[in-house]
Amino acid sequence: MKGIDKRIHKNGTVSYRARVRIKGHPVLSQSFASKTLAMKWKRDTESEVEKGKYEYAKLGSKNTLAELIDRYIDKILPSKPKNARNVRQHLLWWKQELGHCLLSDIKPSMIAQKRDELLSGTTCKDKLRSSTTVVRYLASLSHAFAIAVKDWEWIQENPVMKISKPKISNGRTRFLNDDEKERLLQACQESESKGLYPIVILALSTGMRRGEIMNLKWGEVDLDRGSILLQTTKNGERRFIPLVGKALDLLRSKYANQAVNSLVFPAPHSPSKPIDIRSGWETSLRKADIFNFRFHDLRHTAASYLAMNQASLLEIGTLLGHKTIQMTKRYAHLSNAHMHETITTLNTKLFNDKKENSKKKAS
Repeated sequence: MKGIDKRIHKNGTVSYRARVRIKGHPVLSQSFASKTLAMKWKRDTESEVEKGKYEYAKLGSKNTLAELIDRYIDKILPSKPKNARNVRQHLLWWKQELGHCLLSDIKPSMIAQKRDELLSGTTCKDKLRSSTTVVRYLASLSHAFAIAVKDWEWIQENPVMKISKPKISNGRTRFLNDDEKERLLQACQESESKGLYPIVILALSTGMRRGEIMNLKWGEVDLDRGSILLQTTKNGERRFIPLVGKALDLLRSKYANQAVNSLVFPAPHSPSKPIDIRSGWETSLRKADIFNFRFHDLRHTAASYLAMNQASLLEIGTLLGHKTIQMTKRYAHLSNAHMHETITTLNTKLFNDKKENSKKKAS
């Protein structure tokens, strides 16, 4: 019968879920131990709805936000391992703030108020929380509500979709100049953290993220062909990275027939964990007299040098694993010289060729 779904559970039991869909009315559903009971409930309910006698319970009045978040963390979050830690942190904050509220009582205005509190609040490092971070808090909550709407049918709409998100700036593009680069590499090479120098070289040579480098395994590195094939990245797609020059030489000297699933940069006393370079990195920055610079800015540096050496935005975005060209446009101003050269070539081709042709005809 249409509108009745048979479900077989892990323990072997069977249930039947009946749905009533009538235009202009909310979708109703209920589960039963037998198909006969499900069919009877469906017929009776459809009749009552059509006669206007059915009393609707307010959707969302049975569950609190805390129950939604707990179920999301238990059922959905394990399938998102790349960012699970941050999402969990975001959701637990929302649970603390609004967890006691029934889903039906949560209004966009309540979420907007909490958004503003996040924007005016400080992080654990006593710094003002950025717009980007607040957008991520909202995104985590929004996805939980989306699952509750589409998959669980606990509520009818996602209240997060009705509020405005903080405007995110185009992002910083701090990168090393030639002199800073040489000072930093010298300091890293002299560091007591022996893995720091090849890690920084790899970041500058490839634009790889810190997490991608620290979790890199030998099975993803092809020393013969000079390439890295990342199986899992931030955007969820595989990414090919050319490996040449100093970075390739350093990895070749480091390789000693390790297993394919072993880390390229393991911790000295715990091979299953990546090396901790935090102290060595900060010491090297101080020694090199470099300020306002994060490890992630090595990625910006790689992209910036590519732009200044006439790489296209498409080429830069492909190497860095950007999903949209908008993410790469922050480097556009660095390729202005290349654009000037391109237009000069175009004009020479368009107009000088005509002069040459006229000269040939005249002769």
